[in-house]
Amino acid sequence: MAYDVIVLGSGPGGYPAAIRASQLGLKVAIIEKESLGGICLNWGCIPTKALLKSAQVYESMKHSKDYGLEASDVKHNFDAVIKRSRGVADKMSKGVQFLMKKNKIDVVMGYGKLKAKGQVEVTGADGKTQAVEGKYIIVATGARSRQLPSLPIDGKKVIGYREAMVLPQQPKSMIVVGSGAIGVEFAYFYNSMGTKVTIVEFLPKVVPVEDDDVSKELEKQYKKQGIEIYTSSEVTSVDTSGTGVKAKVKTQNGEITLEADIVLSAAGIVANIENIGLEQLGIKTEKGKITVDKYQQTNVAGFYAIGDCTPGQALAHVASKEGIIAAEHIGYNEKKYGHLPDTIDYNNIPGCTYCTPEISSIGYTEKAAKEAGYELKIGKFPFIASGKASAAGATEGFIKVIYDAKYGEFLGAHMIGYNVTELIAEVSVARKLETTYHEILNASHPHPTMSEGVKEATAAAYGEAIDI
Repeated sequence: MAYDVIVLGSGPGGYPAAIRASQLGLKVAIIEKESLGGICLNWGCIPTKALLKSAQVYESMKHSKDYGLEASDVKHNFDAVIKRSRGVADKMSKGVQFLMKKNKIDVVMGYGKLKAKGQVEVTGADGKTQAVEGKYIIVATGARSRQLPSLPIDGKKVIGYREAMVLPQQPKSMIVVGSGAIGVEFAYFYNSMGTKVTIVEFLPKVVPVEDDDVSKELEKQYKKQGIEIYTSSEVTSVDTSGTGVKAKVKTQNGEITLEADIVLSAAGIVANIENIGLEQLGIKTEKGKITVDKYQQTNVAGFYAIGDCTPGQALAHVASKEGIIAAEHIGYNEKKYGHLPDTIDYNNIPGCTYCTPEISSIGYTEKAAKEAGYELKIGKFPFIASGKASAAGATEGFIKVIYDAKYGEFLGAHMIGYNVTELIAEVSVARKLETTYHEILNASHPHPTMSEGVKEATAAAYGEAIDI
C-alpha cells in the first residue's frame, strides 16, 4: 500500500506528526524499531518523572515531623520504585498504541532505512525486509546517550540513562558525569534514595545552560542535600577491573581519584542519523544533525526531519511542535490545510528540569541579554517570602524576571523551586503575545500561589514590590 506520509520513529515528535497528518485526511504509516512513544515515553521524560515522584514522597515521609505528622520506620523498596516507573511507561506506551488505532495510522514494527524517493525499507525482528512506499517521509529518529572516549559505557559499571532506570540493585555510591537535566535529575533521585552521589561537570557551573543565579542556587541546594560537586573537572579515565569503579578526575586543583560502585555518563546526546540512508539520497547534515528549513524540510524534496536529529533544542515539546509543523506543511502542499503553519521561535521555548528544587527557564539569561545589547530591568522574588511556599515547607529558590528597560519587553524568566515547571507556561504565552511588564503587573494573579511570584518579581524589577 502506498501512503501519503511515512513517519520514521514514534517518539514525541513522530507520533504527533503522524496524528496531525491523519487529522488532515492523509493516509499515514509510522515505523518504529522498538516501542511506540520512543525514548521519551519509554526510557526518558515519563518514567524518570515517576522515579522522581517516588523520591519526593520518600523525602516528605522522612520529614513528616516538619508537618506535624508522625511516620516511624520509613523505608523504601528500590525494586518497587523501579517497577512503578516501568508500569507508568508501559501504560503510556499503550496509550500511544490506542491513539494510532483511533487515528487509523498503520504501525510497521522494524528498523527503517530510506531507500529511494518515496520508499523506506523496513527490517523486522526476524530479519525479513519489506518496502513501505509514501509520497512524503518525515525522519524522527531521535538521539542516544553520547559516549565519551574516556568513559566507554559497558552497561554494568559505566551506564547511560537507560540502565540507570532499571538497575537490578541500588548502588551505595555513584559518580554522575555531566550536570545537564539528565545528570542532575538522576543525582537527586539516587541521593534521596540513600546513594552517595558525586557530580563531575566539565564546565564551570552545574546546569550550564541555565542563568548563573539558578546554577549557583542549585549547587547550594545539592551540597546541602549531601551531593558532592566538582565543576571545571573532567573524567580522564576509568578503571573497572575491581569490584567498583575508580575514576581519574582532572580538577582545578590537580588530579584526584574517585571511587564508586557505578558511573553514570550523562554527557549529552548524539543524533541517530547513521545507517538510515541519508547519504545515498544526498540529504544534507551538519555537525551531526539533519539540516532543515523553518518548515522542517530537508534539502531533498519530499523528505522532512524533526526532533533531536535536527538542530533545534533536544526537548520533547520542541519535537512535537516540529512534527505538527511538518505535517501541516505537507497538508498545505496537498491542499488539505488552508495556510502555511506557524513556525517556531526557538528563543521562546521553555526548558524544565525536574530535580528538587525544580528548574524552569525561557528566553534570555541575564548574561545573554547583556551580550545582545539590552539595558535591563531585573526583578527577583525569593520563595521564602511566599505564603504558599511557606505552607508547603518549600521555601528554597526564587523567580527571576528580565525586562528590556527601554520598551518593557519580557526578555526572559528563570525559576528554581517547588513546582516551578508548572509556572513557566505563563511566560511562554506572555512572550508569544509580546506582553510587557505592564500587562504582567496588572493581570490578577491568585493568592496564595507560587505563580503570583511572577507578578511579584516583575514588581521588584520596577521598584513596586509589595511582599519583599
